[in-house]
Amino acid sequence: MKKVLLTSTALVMTAGVAAAEMSMSASAELTYGNFGTGSVNADGALATDAPDASFSSTADLTVSGSGGGGSLSYSASLEIDEGGDGLDMGPLSISSGGLTFTYDENAVGGIKTTNVTDMSAAGAVAAADDDGEDNTHGDYTVAYSAGGISASYTVDNDTSDSEMTLSYASGALTVGLVMLDETENTPGGGAEKTTTSVGYVMGDATVSLSAADDDTWDASVAYVSGSTTMTVATDETGMYSAGLSYAAGDMTFSARQEFNNEAGTDDETEFGLSYAAGDMTFGATYDSGQADHYGDEAQTVINASLAMDGATLAAKATDMDEVEVSISFAF
Repeated sequence: MKKVLLTSTALVMTAGVAAAEMSMSASAELTYGNFGTGSVNADGALATDAPDASFSSTADLTVSGSGGGGSLSYSASLEIDEGGDGLDMGPLSISSGGLTFTYDENAVGGIKTTNVTDMSAAGAVAAADDDGEDNTHGDYTVAYSAGGISASYTVDNDTSDSEMTLSYASGALTVGLVMLDETENTPGGGAEKTTTSVGYVMGDATVSLSAADDDTWDASVAYVSGSTTMTVATDETGMYSAGLSYAAGDMTFSARQEFNNEAGTDDETEFGLSYAAGDMTFGATYDSGQADHYGDEAQTVINASLAMDGATLAAKATDMDEVEVSISFAF
């Protein structure tokens, strides 16, 4: 009887103790190449040519922890890399029921910063980002999800910029609302924008519509037939497009053509081919709308990779005389 009572007491005492886990991961990469990003070459300059190739290396170490019980769960991480800036806090999240709070400085939500070429010049306006990289600057997000309803609110600590989203899904119907305020962190003044969207699945076809209060809108219909997906779309500029993708075994092919494209002097043509079999991959893309761009955003990109003995060998090249060869490891 004593043993039964002691065992029962131990179970009661440990019932409220949260389960916790810790993990550590590391990676390293050695690269030889001259890949840039967006309109910026590998030297970080807006230029019309790529610099000479050179060696570079990266290393990352992440320590992660998570825990929780029946009503509360949480996670956090510490990151260190070759930059020599010391430890950097990764995302920290706390969840209870359908409610989640996430803090990750300048790394959450859809609030973005726009780069500027020279704001001191007379009549200067904010220019589009040149480097093709993520420029999110949201600091924390409060999100809620229950049943078919999802909602989130993201804020930047340094400004009043914010993003609020709300969506509802029921069967074949999906409805969404996004309220974005980027008036503070964008040099030269950003904008407030509210976008509503509707999606509906009818058998093999999916209809998608979205419209914003700045008089922009998009509409598309995608139809799936076996391994083939066909998509037609249009928007407020009068541009319309037709796209096709096809998957067969290890290979996937895609093509897309834009007509009456007011954003550029020519209508855009896009092609894509990818192959993945076992430890080997190969890919090739072409996008006429990406002329004079660098790196993975270049007009033509060819890449291949091979995984062996825990390492990955990769190589890629572009039409801008760029090449990159790398070997990476994960520990």
